[in-house]
Formats: sequence, structure tokens, C-alpha cells
Amino acid sequence: MSDSLERLYHAVIAAKDLDPAISRTARLFQRGPAKMAKKLAEEAIEVVIDAVNGKRDAVVRESADLLYNLTVLWAGAGVVPDDVWQEMERRELMLGIAEKLPKSAVKMPKATTPPRIARRPIVALESRALRKRH
Repeated sequence: MSDSLERLYHAVIAAKDLDPAISRTARLFQRGPAKMAKKLAEEAIEVVIDAVNGKRDAVVRESADLLYNLTVLWAGAGVVPDDVWQEMERRELMLGIAEKLPKSAVKMPKATTPPRIARRPIVALESRALRKRH
């Protein structure tokens, strides 16, 4: 799989300086990182919708679009695929390849009884907020 993404990445780099009138890749680079990110997000949403709707073939097609747009975003951000593979290897050593790292450095297990937390008292809204204003 990484060979295909490597080839895609090099093709994206080669196309970024082409004529934007004929190259979608060049057009994305011309429009900048915000447009690249928007296209990536759109494709991710399409993959999700097709997956939820059980449209396997559409998931395959939209996933290819998603990987293309991710690769364009990587190139625009100065990320090479090897950077991502190294991060995947680092994570595999920590948790195994099929796990995502937690957002926080230390993930605390759930306590069996919730700790008592000081909370602010609930204050009722004043009734005047409900009155009509003329």
C-alpha cells in the first residue's frame, strides 16, 4: 500500500506546478491550504455517508479521492509519506498498529465511584427574561 501512496505523492509533487487550467492538483496548490483542507474534509464526509449507507463501491471510490486529497494536503504542508510511516511505526511500538494514541499523555481508567466535585449552585433565571419586550 505505501508504494501506491509514494507514487501518488511523487505524482502530486510533479503536478503542482502544472497549468492550473488543466491540472486539478495545480489548481489546489494555487488556491492554498484552506482549499486543500476543505476538499479533504468533503471527501472524508462522502466516505462516511457512503459507509453508513452500505455503499461499498462508493466507499472504495471516495476513499481513493480521500487519499488523493490527503496526499495533496501533505505535499502542501511539507509532509512526506515517510514522516507518516515513521509515526505509524512509533505508535505500533507503543500500543500496537491497530490502536489510536489517546489525545492526552496519560489516560486515566474510569473510577468505580465518581469523585465528589465542587459545583457551582444552579441559579434560576430571572422571570423578567421571559417577559415580552414592546
